[in-house]
Amino acid sequence: MKLDELLNYRLIEFGKFSLTLSDILIVFVILAITIAVLKLMKKYFDRRIRLKKIDKGSAYTIYNLVRYLIWIIFILIALDTIGVNLNIMLAGSAALLVGLGFGIQHIFNDLVSGVILLMESNVKVGDIVEIENNIVGRVTFIGLRTSKINDRNDITTIIPNSKLINEKVINWSNEQSATRFFVKIGVAYGSNVELVTRLLIECSKENSAILTAPAPFVRFNDFGESSLDFQLFFWTDEAFLSEFIKSKLRYSIDKKFREHNIQIPFPQRDLHIIAQKPTSQT
Repeated sequence: MKLDELLNYRLIEFGKFSLTLSDILIVFVILAITIAVLKLMKKYFDRRIRLKKIDKGSAYTIYNLVRYLIWIIFILIALDTIGVNLNIMLAGSAALLVGLGFGIQHIFNDLVSGVILLMESNVKVGDIVEIENNIVGRVTFIGLRTSKINDRNDITTIIPNSKLINEKVINWSNEQSATRFFVKIGVAYGSNVELVTRLLIECSKENSAILTAPAPFVRFNDFGESSLDFQLFFWTDEAFLSEFIKSKLRYSIDKKFREHNIQIPFPQRDLHIIAQKPTSQT
């Protein structure tokens, strides 16, 4: 059998549709070109990230949008190559979508939300976010339908993209690298408030994870029921580790307060018991 006869040999024939060996080879060539283009594009973005010409989240967003577009183009070209009538296919798909109706509306909502996430970049890969149930984690993946968030317990949560669009999401990393946090402290009445303020600032300066600019500061909040209430505010660019930073601060504060005889009081209550006189019996 000659080469041209081999390439034009019909492997599948159904009505007007036929699939030859040459069609399959062309599809594989297009597939190889597509994969090569995607790999080159990935290397290009990785290089720009290393040179700090683009941030990781933006690069990921642009890469995924282009990647999805390239795969759609590949699928359309492949289908056209093997002789599939795209007009008939689109008409059939529309009828199928209408038939499925409400059954796929949630999936379609997630897909549209995924496109919006990638285009708007309000939430990007690498961002620290807080979602419902006070889950705080780092975004590790944004797909067309779902996204992945890795929390502080190193547990990956897979959530539909519609939740990141339609529900309240706090993005600790949005448009800035440093995030502000605070630690609450209560000291006993009669304590030297100037000394308390100085010790709190010292504790913050001794913590390497806390930024010096913006500088930490102390706020004298209120005269509490059993304590003088303060807040130590600080900035860090390690928002994901904020709870560990707060914990180290509390250790340091407790140690310094003990060294300077500053008491951290516990809640106290005064009870007044009124004894009633027994009623006289006649």
